[in-house]
Amino acid sequence: MKAANVDQLKAIVNGCATVGDTVTVTGANAFRAGPIDRLIYNAAFGPSAEVRGTARWMIKSAGQSLGVWSASIQGLYDAMGRGEVKGYTVPAVNLRGLTYDVARALIRAAKKNGSGTFIIEIAKSEIDYTFQRPAEYATVMLAAAIKEGHQGPIFIQGDHFQINAKKFHADRDKEVGSVRNLITEAIRAGFYNIDIDTSTLVDLSKSNLTEEQRLNFEIGAELTKHVRSQEPKDVTVSVGGEIGEVGEKNSTVEELEAYMDGYNALVNKAGIKGISKVSVQTGTSHGGVPLPDGTIAKVALDFNTLEKLGALAREKYHISGAVQHGASTLPDDLFDKFPKVNTSEIHLATGFQNMIYDSKHLPEALRAKIYKGLRDRFGDERKPNMTEEQFIYKTRKKGFGLVKEELWTLPEAARAGIGAEMEAKFDFYIKKLGCAGNAKDVAKYIPKVMVAPDLKTEISDAAAWTPPAAADTNPNAD
Repeated sequence: MKAANVDQLKAIVNGCATVGDTVTVTGANAFRAGPIDRLIYNAAFGPSAEVRGTARWMIKSAGQSLGVWSASIQGLYDAMGRGEVKGYTVPAVNLRGLTYDVARALIRAAKKNGSGTFIIEIAKSEIDYTFQRPAEYATVMLAAAIKEGHQGPIFIQGDHFQINAKKFHADRDKEVGSVRNLITEAIRAGFYNIDIDTSTLVDLSKSNLTEEQRLNFEIGAELTKHVRSQEPKDVTVSVGGEIGEVGEKNSTVEELEAYMDGYNALVNKAGIKGISKVSVQTGTSHGGVPLPDGTIAKVALDFNTLEKLGALAREKYHISGAVQHGASTLPDDLFDKFPKVNTSEIHLATGFQNMIYDSKHLPEALRAKIYKGLRDRFGDERKPNMTEEQFIYKTRKKGFGLVKEELWTLPEAARAGIGAEMEAKFDFYIKKLGCAGNAKDVAKYIPKVMVAPDLKTEISDAAAWTPPAAADTNPNAD
């Protein structure tokens, strides 16, 4: 499936597309039938930067020919802040493994329900351990949309572009610079939605709320200014802020006011657009808390706090509202409550990871290989009081990078089986979160702004990070 060179790569689309300064699809059905699968495989695993970068450029250009483009959700969130749109919660889904197939499942579910409000995202930490840099990840999302016949914008988001507090206090400029560089890389790749997480810098030992939140809003405003400096023409990147670190104490109305007042004073002084939403802590934790038997502890999610914070965010600050993190391991019967309290966005990640690992369609030999790799590679992360089940649950997110290409090349029946399970779950979330039938809002509030991909940039980004060889990522490679 790998093209040895660019000529072989371009030959993949013979008869269904022309390749010149842009890629023009002349036979949409034929292009979706097979060529797009070969192109995206080469975009991720091609043997050279030239092949990978050219494949990414071809996919992005072909997508625009077919009416698929990367977009910011800013316009819709502005409408939420004005009270013109309400009644649903936008799902933001983190895809860690089997990414192309799972993205296809999400898009199928959205199409079936007439929903246009779905965000596909990856966090700073996930980029590292899943071996998916922004340039590759964005292309995979667009390829999935092409494959499934989607037409319209795709919202690709950088989740938790986070400041590490320990590294920040050791070397402020270096740590802020690393996040600034990631923002540049992501926007260049087509991430037009960026969640800046400086909540790690909140210091509860300070004498008042403003001082507790000061580093949070100051560094958040500094990074927002950098986002604005990187925006393509006519694109306003949707930026998210965060007031409480997920897994820590619940957020309060007073904390939100301290953060927003301090942040807005700085962005207004700079003359730039501020955040479109704010993440809060209401009792959840990322991935859930595994019990000794591997099951997940129940949480007491504070919907009253979530509702109050969201209402304040909209009414006083005119942003879309509050964002709920760490939700995919919550009980199913809670999800229809989020739109009832006007939660603007909800983040879903670990539950889909769990579905892949627990699926009957995932070959047992591959699952065992991953788990052995986790013990060999990450055994030093096991705490003394951890059971085997807890260790595997806490570390298996890192298994996707160990066998990334093996997952991509699973037999068709296995990938289709997992995809069908995922589609059913996405269908559930879309319905429960009130998103069925809201494609009309996307059409109304999201402008059609297509940023033309640049071939040289795609090749340069492909060269900047080389996919690790199997021997480097998989300690159990045969």
